[in-house]
Amino acid sequence: MKKVILSAIAASTLFVLMGCNNRSETQVLHPTPSEELKPMQQSWRGVLPCADCEGIETTLYLEKDGTWVMNQRYQGAKTPSAFASYGTWARTAEKLVLTDTAGEKIWFRAKGDTMEMLDREGNPIHSQFNYTLKPVTAALPSTPMAMRGMYFYMADAATFTDCVTGIKVSVADNAQLERDYAVARGNDSKPVLLTLEGHFTIEPNPDSGELVKTLKVDKEPVFLAGKRCDSQ
Repeated sequence: MKKVILSAIAASTLFVLMGCNNRSETQVLHPTPSEELKPMQQSWRGVLPCADCEGIETTLYLEKDGTWVMNQRYQGAKTPSAFASYGTWARTAEKLVLTDTAGEKIWFRAKGDTMEMLDREGNPIHSQFNYTLKPVTAALPSTPMAMRGMYFYMADAATFTDCVTGIKVSVADNAQLERDYAVARGNDSKPVLLTLEGHFTIEPNPDSGELVKTLKVDKEPVFLAGKRCDSQ
């Protein structure tokens, strides 16, 4: 799906990714061409072109930890479809570059308070179709994404360090996952590589009450004992 989307952009026609994020603490910035994009939670949404549906509702979330999440929902499709992806973001001159978990890049540029999608080389797309996302306040999507990282559980708290972004997040309570981890680690109290499909949420820390980024496991969690992120 990702390759289809990217090739569509290259053809100056269609592309997309995203969903929805309702966060009261979200701060929407209003960057100008000379203003740096600050590392805060921000979200934008728009309906981008689609070859075989009414449009792709695309939502982009920039997180203050330097990561992003994209959700895309195909409107009017025979079978309702939603897909999500994530990665890291960085500012390059007047452009915003998103790097996904496969290492591919997606480019945007700030135009007033909106975000304009660029082609795969980072150049403007000359088209009669809409490639602009407008600022919104929305909640992170619950669309499952494939993830791979190091899981660790101790003292009633679980963490997941993502292999691609290197970001460590809390893991929502999951008794079965904790039992499976105990089996996978054996007598060693150390992290174990975990693959899964899951999504991020913003939830209060059970001790401090502070809102923190949290991973929720949706399906197919598999522990790979004795392996790490750099394992083949």
